Amino acid sequence: MKHTIAVVGLGYVGLPLAHAFSSQYKVVGFDIAQWRIDELTSGYDRTLELDKEQMQEALTNGMEFTTQLEDIAKCTTYIVTVPTPIDSSNKPDLTPLIKSSQSVGKVLKKGDIVIYESTVYPGVTEEVCVPELEKISGLTFNEDFYCGYSPERINPGDKEHTVTKILKVTAGSTPKIATIVDDLYASIIKAGTFKASSIKVAEASKVIENTQRDVNIALINELALIFDTMNIDTNEVINAAATKWNFIKLTPGLVGGHCIGVDPYYLTHKAQELGYTPNLILGARQINNGMSKYIAEKCIKQMIVNDKKIKDAKILILGLTFKEDCPDTRNSKVFDIIDELVDYGCSVDSYDPWITDADITQNNFNLISNPFENSKKYDAVIIAVGHREFKLLARSDYENISTKEPVLIDIKGIVENPSWRL
Repeated sequence: MKHTIAVVGLGYVGLPLAHAFSSQYKVVGFDIAQWRIDELTSGYDRTLELDKEQMQEALTNGMEFTTQLEDIAKCTTYIVTVPTPIDSSNKPDLTPLIKSSQSVGKVLKKGDIVIYESTVYPGVTEEVCVPELEKISGLTFNEDFYCGYSPERINPGDKEHTVTKILKVTAGSTPKIATIVDDLYASIIKAGTFKASSIKVAEASKVIENTQRDVNIALINELALIFDTMNIDTNEVINAAATKWNFIKLTPGLVGGHCIGVDPYYLTHKAQELGYTPNLILGARQINNGMSKYIAEKCIKQMIVNDKKIKDAKILILGLTFKEDCPDTRNSKVFDIIDELVDYGCSVDSYDPWITDADITQNNFNLISNPFENSKKYDAVIIAVGHREFKLLARSDYENISTKEPVLIDIKGIVENPSWRL
């Protein structure tokens, strides 16, 4: 089968995938944000998943970017890579997925295949997306058009495990379509593919990848809380335990981002709909969501020990992204730390070399330029993200931007002898 591919959604997942496919296929990238299309057409990707050379490579390959549905009407294969967030009640928000399905439905033709990569609970593709495609297009599923599912495995900021180097799970709505979808991905995925027996199995496999990590990190975070009450260094405990060959070495910390902190809620939502209460998964979410408050409280307590005034205290947060060395701030739990400190009456500055004012909508703190290059002093400094730039600094650098009796809170294990380390 000859594929002409439309990639719907050009974020951290869609753009690298479109670039990979453009080496062998005609690809049109579709997004509803005109500013994003303008940016990509000029050869710039603000997510930094693709550098200028890769962007130029995609454009040279003939890849096009558009916000107009008519520009993808001649495509035969539609790959949907839109976000699947949660709402304020931690319930799945399928709005982007539904709207993108409706958009694809307007241009869907007989024989076309629609492949979803967005993380969902088992059943969403066939029970939520397919009805939208049928309703808008007037076509019949598995007679006139077909569906596939191949969960994304992008790790933002990771330049080693890029899209073609990560084994890809695939599935299709019929055995024949499953093979076509698998062959399509196998043509660009150097690491190989794994053809699942059904779309629901593929959907479930994705959602448990991040649920497993969430639960494992929650265990380490809970151990860190326990050891903290015992005045034992958690990292020393972990290093000792890791001398056994089958110990899984993880470190405590904040659990944010669009995957680990979100995906488990998709699975728990479906489980609860079916009458099962997933206590372990929900408990893990509660532990991980509570870490920001715990860290803020430890900072305040340490400031009191060091005889520092809390109200109007000047606190510096180093790092705002959800992980090191990438510009992604989605669901970053650092913002929760800031919220807690502001509630105590503190004045918060933050510095992150990976982001700009355009990336931030929160206005209860000041986003500043490099604090190590000016003379302002802080009552407390919190190293929240392990950016490479922060790792290169010595303890004396942090002391130089601190007031007398510095309070140095190290979440990432970067600096020697901090006031408190998670």
